[in-house]
Amino acid sequence: MHPYIPHLVNDIEAAHRKDLPLVAKEEPEMTMEEHFKAIDQWVSGIDEHPFSHYCGLTTESFPPAQQLTDEEMNIIIAAFTKMMDSWNLSVDLPRHLPISFAYELMVGLLNRETVIADSGCYCFDFCTGYAPDCELKDYCPCLKITNCHFRLTV
Repeated sequence: MHPYIPHLVNDIEAAHRKDLPLVAKEEPEMTMEEHFKAIDQWVSGIDEHPFSHYCGLTTESFPPAQQLTDEEMNIIIAAFTKMMDSWNLSVDLPRHLPISFAYELMVGLLNRETVIADSGCYCFDFCTGYAPDCELKDYCPCLKITNCHFRLTV
């Protein structure tokens, strides 16, 4: 194993969310106006930042997939997945996805705009529901569903 990997895993472990309450605290009562304002902010993306803003990791800290073995990428992905869980984030990738592609997608999440929730979980699945535009490319599960890649003809 490359000597850098344990240091990277330590950095990933240090990026876990530390302010997450162990017990859900009761939210103060919101007025209807405050409730809809919060929904508008969430829908419009106000207060969104790249995930790196929250966790402190940058893509530059991660070696390119070509420089890593499958075992090293699996170690990094496992640590990264645990760290994301502490931020109420998860990743759903197809099982048949090559490990190098999964690694690149996950590291790329550091540059993805997101909002961190105090409850619930946000899942990145990388799929738009329309296979030709999907980040998963040839590995998109929608390719198996004929309804997802229809063409409108005039």
